[in-house]
Amino acid sequence: MPDVNDHLPVVNGGDWLSPDRPDGRLDLAGRRLYFVGVGGSGMSGLARLAASLGAACSGSDRGASATTRAAEADGVAVTLDQSGAAMPDRLDAVIATAAVPPDHPELVEAARRGVPVVKYAQMLGKLMLGRRGVAIAGTHGKSSTTAMLAHVLISAGRDPSFILGARCEQIGGSARVGHRDTLIAEACEYDRSFHHLRPTLATVLNVEADHLDYYADLDEIVAAFADFAGRLPDDGYLLIQHECPHRNAIAADSLATVDTLGFHPDADFRIALAEGTASLEHAGHGRVLSFTPPMPGEHMAYNAAAAAVLAHRLGVDWADIGPALSGFRGLDRRMQRLGQSDGVTVVDDYAHHPTEIAATLHALRTHYRPRRLICVFQPHQHSRTRHLLDDFAACFADADLVLVPDIFAVRDPDADRLAVTAQDLVDRLAAHGQAARHLADPETLLATLRDAAQPGDLVVTMGAGDIDRLSKTYVAK
Repeated sequence: MPDVNDHLPVVNGGDWLSPDRPDGRLDLAGRRLYFVGVGGSGMSGLARLAASLGAACSGSDRGASATTRAAEADGVAVTLDQSGAAMPDRLDAVIATAAVPPDHPELVEAARRGVPVVKYAQMLGKLMLGRRGVAIAGTHGKSSTTAMLAHVLISAGRDPSFILGARCEQIGGSARVGHRDTLIAEACEYDRSFHHLRPTLATVLNVEADHLDYYADLDEIVAAFADFAGRLPDDGYLLIQHECPHRNAIAADSLATVDTLGFHPDADFRIALAEGTASLEHAGHGRVLSFTPPMPGEHMAYNAAAAAVLAHRLGVDWADIGPALSGFRGLDRRMQRLGQSDGVTVVDDYAHHPTEIAATLHALRTHYRPRRLICVFQPHQHSRTRHLLDDFAACFADADLVLVPDIFAVRDPDADRLAVTAQDLVDRLAAHGQAARHLADPETLLATLRDAAQPGDLVVTMGAGDIDRLSKTYVAK
């Protein structure tokens, strides 16, 4: 697949991305950087961090948002013109995510000028050098775990920097520029982006088949995670899910200290849940932590426990971790309760993979005990829907009714768009005995939802696209 970083020209003579400070850090003072898609959570955070380190940062996005406004408040100049015409005359590099296609007008303009294009993950990895980098990897749970870890460190006065793939108002949004040497970030496996990171601590929360528009199969995904783990330094630390069937293959070549975390009695760190309280036991040391899980579900207790172990590894006392986790108030689009409308509780969630969906629906049903649970699920990517169609068809068992709008297209070639539709998913759901309807028109979808939902019901919108607009409109009635 095309890589925008292949054979890129270098300006100003020499590779300025090579750290040359005595502390091993990249010197950004006076550098002129331009961020394509600066309204994204990660890109905005990276731009704000670079600006704090002395770079002159600017960027573009398709529309204004709370994220772009936060970037502007930290000195990042933002334009909504992505034609290439608004790019500053003098630039040292253009920063882009793997999701930006090589034919994007601003990348084309960068190539015309001979300005290097650097991937988001490459720049983030460079900024980890000389710092205590913490990378949160896994198919699910990265944002929640990153947010909880950042919250614990902030509560303990550790003043970390972080870049988060979601918004968490309690910790200042989607990014924070701290004054200590700790930098926490999500480590995404798509495009093997996480291979560019240079953490000293990392966790692999879980590994499943996903991003099959990029990877050939699960074996290739496991190999990519093994490569990630193998890049940790020999004085580094890796926390990996005990129940992951691939954990031995992933950790086999890592020189770092490796601990496992899970619910199994043989895990190095074992989680137990009882009567609304979570406890964490360390093999040979007994119980080290008790806390109230900040969000419903075993999966969220697991994410919180991962944050706890990493926080302790970073020097926070166990006695300080429990109260901090218990006081975490959640983040946007992760089982986020938006309110009520005519006796109907409305929740929004980012789940877009079958395992996430099943875990979230079960947690919502168990926690809220609604009269009925109505799920509005927006499939994300035609390729993901096509490759995991049977898994999607089986993951809505806890929902009484599933309403499905059209698939949210991202990076989808025409072949994938033609290969599967939302109606195909609805047909598979019906074959599993699931009540489901495909409603392509947003107004019809909203009207149908209003007719179907009754007092005592719970409505949850799900997906990584823009389905949260529907739930916000529903509540704002």
